[in-house]
Amino acid sequence: MTDWLQIAKDHQDDYLRDLTTLLKIKSVRDDTKASADAPLGPGPTAALHAFLKMAQKDGFKTKNIDNVAGYAEVGDGDETVAILAHVDVMPAGNGWDTDPFDPVIKDGKLFARGASDDKGPGMACYYALKILKERGVSFNKKIRFIVGTDEESNWTGMHHYFATEPAPTMGFSPDAEFPLINGEKGQVSMLLDMDANNDGNDQLKSFDSGLRFNMVPREADAVIAVSDEQTVAQQFDDFVQENPVDGSLNKEADGLHVKVIGKAAHGMEPEKGINAGTYLATFLTQLNLGGNAKSFVDFIAHYLHDDTRAHHLGIAYTDSIMGEMTMNVGLMSFKQGETGHIDMNFRYPKGVEPAKLLAKIEPLANLYHFQAHYDGFEKPHYVDPSDPIVTTLLNAYKDVTGDTAAQPEVVGGGTYGRLMKRGVAFGALMPNTPNTMHQANEYQPVDDLISSMAIYMKAIYDLAGE
Repeated sequence: MTDWLQIAKDHQDDYLRDLTTLLKIKSVRDDTKASADAPLGPGPTAALHAFLKMAQKDGFKTKNIDNVAGYAEVGDGDETVAILAHVDVMPAGNGWDTDPFDPVIKDGKLFARGASDDKGPGMACYYALKILKERGVSFNKKIRFIVGTDEESNWTGMHHYFATEPAPTMGFSPDAEFPLINGEKGQVSMLLDMDANNDGNDQLKSFDSGLRFNMVPREADAVIAVSDEQTVAQQFDDFVQENPVDGSLNKEADGLHVKVIGKAAHGMEPEKGINAGTYLATFLTQLNLGGNAKSFVDFIAHYLHDDTRAHHLGIAYTDSIMGEMTMNVGLMSFKQGETGHIDMNFRYPKGVEPAKLLAKIEPLANLYHFQAHYDGFEKPHYVDPSDPIVTTLLNAYKDVTGDTAAQPEVVGGGTYGRLMKRGVAFGALMPNTPNTMHQANEYQPVDDLISSMAIYMKAIYDLAGE
């Protein structure tokens, strides 16, 4: 009987060396630096090139698809198994104890942006395929290890891949958690926009919170002009003492600068974060604001704050199979004389339709002087638990871990797996390991990553090995 875990341990040093190479690349999408050779900015392109160079050195057939996606291929056959990973990462944000792009191992944990999402798991799966190839395994299916470069934003790279390359038969994405994800909720962002005007004794000059729609904002900043600065300063001190946030208030030439610090979290699990933006808006409702500035903070405080299931909006929904709809208020901004903006990102189960969500939100939004709309959405994705892609992968997980009670799950996250009719998400976060994706001090235990490599070896072999 093959000892997959021991084989993975034997390759730990090489794996960590190659993973470190990728983790050191600041592969955050940056459209301000986009060019013909780097359509999504230099970082994602550099990470793609680094991966393809590595795969070419390891003897895979490789292809760069217009510098937005690429693949390493091995095997042959009428069917294709796709493994879909990504080399882009979220912005690091603040609050790190170490340099997010200088990987470090502390207490057996690998800390870096991308250690958990998705460079660590992606490279563990790549190494699984590489090891099988090096051990002389013959594959009865074509296997393509495909990497995208903007999974954390618009999926431009992977959508381009599927528009230009043949569709795979089945596949999985090592970009979630074990045991296995066979269902992913739909996603839609409801966008609210308004004119940013003031009409009160106090003024909201600016408000800014959030880095991406799919992150719970860790920080929020506002600049205000008030008639009684001493009273407001005391109110803020009291607010920070009474709530699970930190903050500061400083007087500068353009007014009082108010900062709130909460806790970041992945947008699919907003209840695990502390949304600095909604807390700051709640504090600002104590001011004597007027006009749309008042509407802006009142709407956030009364209908969005501390309510990740949208009960206050009157649109909470639960499906018996896919669970609850969740809401993450990921982006909030207001700039006096320009515009105010709110991005509410919903992860919704079967039974919810974006058009009907908008129809329920719009009247209330209009009452607060917002215009509501959405630009696009992803439908819920579900693969039958009896499909061989589910049973084969799940059995591989059970065999390596001994977790014989494991069952497939449905989550609110969105992975590349949903791009395939027979696509699932498979690892690499272990059931008892905290999820630090999209957070400061993101990490993955090294032992977990090595275990996941063993699981992926067994899974790939069972799917396509001879």
